[in-house]
Order: sequence, then structure tokens, then C-alpha cells
Amino acid sequence: PPVSVSTEAISYLQTLPFHGNIRELKNLVERALLMKGTDPPPTPPCEGGEWLLTASDFRSSYSSVPNSSTPLPQQGGAGGGSYLLADGGETRFHSVQHGLALIPDDAEGVVGIHDGVRPFPSIEVIRRCYETAREQKAVIPVIPVVETLRHLSPSTLLPSSQTVPRGEYRLVQTPQCFDIQLLKAANRQPYNDGFTDDASVVEAYGFDITLVEGNRENIKITTPYDITVAEAIIRHQTPNP
Repeated sequence: PPVSVSTEAISYLQTLPFHGNIRELKNLVERALLMKGTDPPPTPPCEGGEWLLTASDFRSSYSSVPNSSTPLPQQGGAGGGSYLLADGGETRFHSVQHGLALIPDDAEGVVGIHDGVRPFPSIEVIRRCYETAREQKAVIPVIPVVETLRHLSPSTLLPSSQTVPRGEYRLVQTPQCFDIQLLKAANRQPYNDGFTDDASVVEAYGFDITLVEGNRENIKITTPYDITVAEAIIRHQTPNP
């Protein structure tokens, strides 16, 4: 089943002020889902040196979060140990750089980066990404496009828009999993605006990306409407009393 997020988190989110800024909304969602009544982040689902980091720029939103040198006691899971919080950066790319800096330079294994605003990745998808990355080194979960797509043309010599074959496209999700040394090397590149996710960073470094099946419930909470969808997912996966 999908990873559960408590209804308390959603209720808390609804009490928070929102003034229409999408970045602010994402910070509020992360605050609700990660800091108020949710289960702790899962321990790495595979054996053999895997790490799970969340690229979350939440330090700027509220000051009660410990700094990156403060270990957080783990509250569950089979792995034991503690979590380290990395400071968020100016962009996702820089946040991930901060997280990777907490992993020893000689570490081997797989590292996964997951969006804090995607609270519903299935356990199967998490395992699939980690296990495939052991061999393929760069893996992302994707789902098919179910709606018709049109490409907007910037040229006045072409039609203003054209239908494109949706079967040639996929929607990208997280966690995105990579060989630790590969991702560390890729993140030493200078930043550019084309880095929209971690796969785009590794791709720019010259490494091919492997696609695996994601899960439709693994939505990205970006707009107020997505909160309604998230509530429906929670109701669907919560047993009746």
C-alpha cells in the first residue's frame, strides 16, 4: 500500500496562512507533512549502504529546525541510528549539494532524493528505484501521460500549437536514486536553469537515466487543489473504524 500520511498533517496545513505564492505553499506543505504528526521518514529499504535524503528548503520557513550538525533521533524503523538535517539552498540543486556533503566522500552504495511534497510513494516504487539503481546507477520513477499534449511553437512560421504523441512522454516522480559517487560528481557541475531535478543534473554530466514504473498516487502537492486530492488518497487508504 502507499506510504500513509496522517490526517492530522492535512488538518494542520489547513490552519496555516497562504497568500498565493507557490514556493510558500510548498514550504507550508512540507512543514505540515514533515513536522506535524506524520510518520518519520522511512529507513533505506535495501541493504548495502543506501541513503535516503529529502531535498527540502524548509530552514528558511521556520527557525525551530535544528541546524545541519544536529542529529535527530530516529523514531522507528529497523535501521537504528539518527537523521541529519541539511540546510536548504537557493534551489533544489543547491539543497541536494548540502545533503550530499553530509555523506562521506568515500561512501559507496545508492543515494535517493525524494521531494517532501510527494507524500505517497508506494513501498514497491521505493524498493524498485533503489534496487534498480544498484545496477543501473541512475534511476527515476515515471508514469504514463494520460491526457492529450500540445506543443506550443515559438516560431511564427509554424502553427501556434501542435498535438504531440503522448506515448513518447512520461511524467517524472521521486525518489530519484543514484550511485553515490556518480551523484556527487554530477553535483560538482556549475548550476544552470536546466537543472529541474536530479536526473537532469546527472544527464548533463553525460550519464543515461533508467526509467522504472512509478505509482499514480505519488502526486506532487503544488496547488491548493492538490490538497483536496491528497485528502481523497488518505481517505481511500485509511481503514474504516
